[in-house]
Amino acid sequence: MEVEQQGRRPSLAPDRDLRPDHASWAPRARRLIEETHALCVSWLETPLRQCLVEAEQRLYAQAERSRNPVEQQQCLYGRQMLQQQRPAVERRFVEGIRQHFNGVGAQPEPETPADALRRPLELLDATEHEQMAALEKLVARGEARHGASLFELGYRLAVLVGQPPLEGECLPLGPHALATSFRQAINSLELSLEHSLLLLQSFDNVMVHGLSTLYDTVNEHLRADGILPQLRAFPTPPRAMQERQPRHAGGDNAPAPFQRQQPTTTAPAPATAPRSDSIAVLDSLREMLAQHRANQGALDYHSGRAATPEELQLALDALQLHVSDVADNARRELLSAQALRDELMTQLNAGRPQGSAQMHLTAEQGDTVELVAMLFEQMDRQLHHQGNAHSLLGDLQLPLLRMAVADQDFFNQREHPARKLLGLVTEAANDWLDAPDGDIDRSLEAKLTQLVDRARREPPSTGLYTSLLADIEHHLGLLNRKAQIAERRQVEAMQGRERLEQARHHANALMTERFEKCNPRGLLRTLLERAWSDVLALTLLRHGEDSEAFVSRLRITDQLLGQLPVTDRHLLQAEVESGLQQIGMHAEEAVQVAQRLLGVPAQGAPSQDTATTTELALKLKQRQRLGEHLAPETPAPAAPAPAPPPESPETRIRQRLRQLPFGSWFEFIDPANGRVTPRKLAWYSPVSGNSLFVTRRGLRSQEMTLEQLAHEMVCGRVREIPPMKESLLDRAWHALTSHLRQITSGHGTSPRSGAST
Repeated sequence: MEVEQQGRRPSLAPDRDLRPDHASWAPRARRLIEETHALCVSWLETPLRQCLVEAEQRLYAQAERSRNPVEQQQCLYGRQMLQQQRPAVERRFVEGIRQHFNGVGAQPEPETPADALRRPLELLDATEHEQMAALEKLVARGEARHGASLFELGYRLAVLVGQPPLEGECLPLGPHALATSFRQAINSLELSLEHSLLLLQSFDNVMVHGLSTLYDTVNEHLRADGILPQLRAFPTPPRAMQERQPRHAGGDNAPAPFQRQQPTTTAPAPATAPRSDSIAVLDSLREMLAQHRANQGALDYHSGRAATPEELQLALDALQLHVSDVADNARRELLSAQALRDELMTQLNAGRPQGSAQMHLTAEQGDTVELVAMLFEQMDRQLHHQGNAHSLLGDLQLPLLRMAVADQDFFNQREHPARKLLGLVTEAANDWLDAPDGDIDRSLEAKLTQLVDRARREPPSTGLYTSLLADIEHHLGLLNRKAQIAERRQVEAMQGRERLEQARHHANALMTERFEKCNPRGLLRTLLERAWSDVLALTLLRHGEDSEAFVSRLRITDQLLGQLPVTDRHLLQAEVESGLQQIGMHAEEAVQVAQRLLGVPAQGAPSQDTATTTELALKLKQRQRLGEHLAPETPAPAAPAPAPPPESPETRIRQRLRQLPFGSWFEFIDPANGRVTPRKLAWYSPVSGNSLFVTRRGLRSQEMTLEQLAHEMVCGRVREIPPMKESLLDRAWHALTSHLRQITSGHGTSPRSGAST
């Protein structure tokens, strides 16, 4: 591997002060530890930068969503501190990693009773406690997720320094060491507790989730240098599975599951290694299937000759070619477990001479076929009724079966690229292509079709699905950013109309207050009501109520009403003309209105096109007011709902709606045909209660007040969609394991819970 070759070059750590060092290390151990440290620093650079960028983006988004100015200021301050101190955070993090490497092989000094007595007693700080609790949870999840790789890494580093296996805080590359170094690196930022926890969460999402690549690279680097080359971390087969393994002799039989080469080093037998829940997933699922078949009359997999893995892959290739040749609609149907098994048996025995022993699937191969078919059936039940996602599932079934047969980690690893691709493609098709309103993104449809075709053509491998996953994630990222930009534009337009409406309301109130003292008539009243109030509203929007410009406009209003003396009539005329032109009135028309209103004679000979006072008043009345026009695509607002009683359900729902965050989803039900359309609450005004709903692509859909929304929810025409904590694939996995537990619950004890992954 390229990264491993770079790890052997001294140039990765040119500065001696930046390398780990310990006096007790042997020369070979020193070299390998320095190379491992260089690999670690090089690999962690990109994820650390991504982690800090994600934290900045989350702080900015939190500031945008917040309606509390103090909270907004804190979020923006934390983001600014993170931007300014990012290089220092990266340096402190790398230094913390180096200190953990320096501790490899060091013997901890035992604490004496006198030292314990001299240690001061302090009160437990609440902030420190919260951070430590979050850190412990992060470390526990990371160690459970990467348990097998950490097991091998701990043994190999321990062999280098002649100590027992390293684990926990003693393992310099472990989640505990990385998380502790990151927490120490961000301590000097002086962030609030909430923002510190947000940083730790970003570290978990970006850094800890992807550590499997680093651990595999380091293990392979040490293995290539002869450090425990035969060491493997694998689970011990359960007793029920050992009893189900074929006992008859057969040279062409596939090897029993999980039978691997035993280590020849001095390391303890892996049977005593700790096993996480995720490692036992396939064992548990197969155990439940075997128990179910035993009570239903088990199918016999062991008559005839068992297919080798190569023969099974050839049969799957032939089956995929056969399925591709049939009609399009039939090709897109999901195959049941029995249909898949029958088709595979047909392909395995095609062309064999009559009278020869029939080939069959081993127990492990048959279980894999059945589990994949059941998983796809459960995923299909989570989809909408339209056919795009269903068709993609049908096209992905055989490629994913080929991957599951070739790699057992498909079941055992939650972050397996093929599993992540399956969940991402299905959710993308379900959300973006099967929208009830027909809002389909054609570029995404073409990308998903191209991706599925490539998965069907190329041989199954982790590298293939990693490439496909990166491709679709990039496309979906672009699609989501476009939707966010479109949604932000709609929100800003809604907020602009909201501010304009408030400014107009305030200007009308000021004008009404002056009309009560002086009741104008004719052209002056029409001008003040239909045009000058818009001038006041526009000035209020641009400059604010306390600005000099707004005070000047009010002074002009009082001068027009005769409440203040006019010192310079020509200056007043110029101010009136300027204000009228700002709201869209033509220059000639503004001059005519100002001159006729103030009695200033027109310069030059009067034109035949000069309008009379009555004609000017009619033009002002027919003129479109500021902000009264609506875009052609903007839906009309819903009809106002009657005011509910104080203790009615509508009042309680309205109070809850005012506490909902932006981004909550609702379902709008058409009473005529029962069609359900999901819509996103993009924004609502705490002042007026106006709310904006957008589609998944960020386009404006509905506008209504919170009172109208509460009324529609009481009537059953709108309902809130609770936030989904699990993905579509996770729900399908849980449904699969629940189904297997249900069909086996009446026949003995329930299998262990490790199958729920």
